[in-house]
Amino acid sequence: MSTDPEALFFTPAQVAELLGISPEEVVALVHDGALRGTQLGHPVAWRVERESVRDYLDDQNERSRRHALWHQSNVASMPEVWGSHNPL
Repeated sequence: MSTDPEALFFTPAQVAELLGISPEEVVALVHDGALRGTQLGHPVAWRVERESVRDYLDDQNERSRRHALWHQSNVASMPEVWGSHNPL
């Protein structure tokens, strides 16, 4: 399935393919507010804003980056973090 990079909206199936999840999970992300979507057409069907998908991916990348930094800080030993200081 191809996604037109100029399209304003994607179908849940297109977004699902991009994110590697199911279309039902895409609709759940819309309901949760993680993606911006609307119901359009006749019969009514969900459509997800293209920019919303980009924003979601940016947010996920930032979460991953922060989690990696948090993990690194928890793994680091105190001398590595604070330096070796002998007050005596």
